[in-house]
Amino acid sequence: MIEAPLFAMPPKALYVHIPFCSSKCFYCDFNSFVSSDAVRAAYVRALLVEISMLHDEQFGVHARPKLETIFFGGGTPTLLTSSEFTEVAKHIHALYDIGDETEWTVEANPGSVDRQKLSALWENGVNRLSFGAQTFNETLLQVIGRLHDAHDVEHSVHAAIEQGFTRINLDLMLGLPEQTLADVEESLHRALQTGVSHISAYGLKVEENTPFYKWQKEGLLHLPQEEAEVEMYEYVRAYLRDEGFAQYEISNFSKPFDEARHNLMYWENRSYLAVGAGAHGYTGNQRYENERSLSAYSEVIRQGKRPVASTHRVSATEAMEDTMMLGLRLQQGVERKRFFSFHGQELDAVFGSLLTTLCERGWIAQNNERVWIPPQYDEVANEIFSLFVGYL
Repeated sequence: MIEAPLFAMPPKALYVHIPFCSSKCFYCDFNSFVSSDAVRAAYVRALLVEISMLHDEQFGVHARPKLETIFFGGGTPTLLTSSEFTEVAKHIHALYDIGDETEWTVEANPGSVDRQKLSALWENGVNRLSFGAQTFNETLLQVIGRLHDAHDVEHSVHAAIEQGFTRINLDLMLGLPEQTLADVEESLHRALQTGVSHISAYGLKVEENTPFYKWQKEGLLHLPQEEAEVEMYEYVRAYLRDEGFAQYEISNFSKPFDEARHNLMYWENRSYLAVGAGAHGYTGNQRYENERSLSAYSEVIRQGKRPVASTHRVSATEAMEDTMMLGLRLQQGVERKRFFSFHGQELDAVFGSLLTTLCERGWIAQNNERVWIPPQYDEVANEIFSLFVGYL
């Protein structure tokens, strides 16, 4: 067992979970609920208390630390009313130093934002939006249980640009039931016509406790063959490259200097604060998960305690394995100098034997500065990551 000092920098990122949706998509296993105005208002009250609790515990009552990134995820954060969002945003502003350089992202479903709500987001400091488009094919949108249509995507992005937003992401999905390469081509073309600066393209993963999982068990879910999904992924990479997008992570592509800085916090294995029902955070050498149910979440807070359901102390060896598994998702890979500054050990001294084996297979490349997965081996990335689990 190797023991190494952890790089103990205070968290500079905040994740806020808003667990409400208008309906549950057929593939979704995220912690989200269809709920009422009263339940949502009660949740916001509890959330404000948790935000204060976590701040005071981490930094002290009088501190006003700087945040580099803020991310509102869900669920659908834009189901908050403008006044509810403003209340939460003002509370964060009061506790933290948030400047023009702070990246503040809010996830939104197409059709869930109007000009009033976009104005409220903008005026409270939000400078990046992420719309869950998934596909522009109307039939596929119905098949996966989405409520919006392709026009909603185009209208929402256009309205956001008119408001002043220049940093906008669209999520797209690959490997959907009966999806074809032509569907992907059409979706990519229409996505870029909206003028967005960032695209995320994720393969469908059928999760337990979802309608898709049930239908797959019953033989009712007809997914593309693996080879077809790989072809879709390769097409996305080539198309976006030709359109001036750089692939900086396995599933993420951006125009120059428009990477999702908050997500880079995760992939660089940096600590981050997280609040909200079911939120996962990482502070110091401890990962934690909040209570998932709304009632348990609110009740623990009412008792004057943080709503943490479980914690896991990350050992020095686990932290090093995490750095490799997360960092190798990035096209730049893992920097040797950063690994040493984070863990206090040289990369080769820890993983030299495994890296040699992977190099011999051609699955990774390395030089004096970094280690990375060549793009042609992204399809076996999960297998590569698994080799680092429990390696030490």
